[in-house]
Amino acid sequence: MTALRLLLVDDDVLVRSGLRVILDSEADLTVVGDAGTGRAALEVAAATDPDVVLMDVRMPDMDGIAATAELVARDPVRPRVLVLTTFEDDDYLFRSLRAGASGFALKRADPDELIDAIRVVARGTSLVLPDLTRRLIATHAPSRARGTAALPELTGREADVLRLVAGGLSNAEIAAELHLSRETVKTHVSSVLLKLGARDRTQAVIAAYERGFMAR
Repeated sequence: MTALRLLLVDDDVLVRSGLRVILDSEADLTVVGDAGTGRAALEVAAATDPDVVLMDVRMPDMDGIAATAELVARDPVRPRVLVLTTFEDDDYLFRSLRAGASGFALKRADPDELIDAIRVVARGTSLVLPDLTRRLIATHAPSRARGTAALPELTGREADVLRLVAGGLSNAEIAAELHLSRETVKTHVSSVLLKLGARDRTQAVIAAYERGFMAR
């Protein structure tokens, strides 16, 4: 099994050191670099080619929001960005997601919860902290008036899948809910992302709310 390559970005060297110890102890995770500013993160990411970047938001030189946006602009597929936060400011969190982050994890979370969040982001098969993520997007995303034709490019089945994605269901859970195979669900999710121009499930949910597809 190939280990997931991780980049740690936080202006607190003790936080980075502690995370490295925790994450490097997992057989399927390996820390390939770290940085203390957003600008340094861009340089280290280019040199180390990580799968997932654990990104602090408030940092000197370049904050995590701007760094996330730059990483996404460089490559729309990878790395995935997992924002690390104390959850003090919803606006910062939403702006991070809008910039292209795939999810967020609380700094006070247990190590097992953080590790699970990293794996979820890397797999892309469900939302991280789905209840909090949906509340955050529903509260902060600007929205058009809701209507049945909000996303006319989607088929009826794709619309069903998007609603369940927004509810935080994994591919396996969606398959069970709609009585479909996991492979069929995976195909529908990929089609939804392509049609909405979304790099991952989080960005698809943001698009669904902004275009009036989801009730608030």
